[in-house]
Amino acid sequence: MGYRGPLPKKFIGRYNAFMLSLRDSPRWGDHISGWLTTVTYTGRRTGRTISLPVAYRRNGDRVTIDVKLPDAKKWWRNFTGEGAPLTLNLDGVDRTGHAIARRDDRQRVYLAVELS
Repeated sequence: MGYRGPLPKKFIGRYNAFMLSLRDSPRWGDHISGWLTTVTYTGRRTGRTISLPVAYRRNGDRVTIDVKLPDAKKWWRNFTGEGAPLTLNLDGVDRTGHAIARRDDRQRVYLAVELS
């Protein structure tokens, strides 16, 4: 059973800021940027531009983003159905792509991203 309640926004904000500061630091940035990126997308309902740090795996022009605690988060739902466009910062360069959220038979959620 996974966590099913909402995560405190104060905690999330601090955690995201900490992870981004590590990724952008001269000391740790090179190590962390190989698995941590920033995803930027437009919310379906709000129309607001949102940026979040996420862990990723890359294989050429395909990127996989595992969503941890998916039932406690909502952001990934912007990519259900036919998916939606997004931007990922990879190797210091913003790359656009199209992501589709998928849930496997073990109820894990991941985004399958095809870079442009």
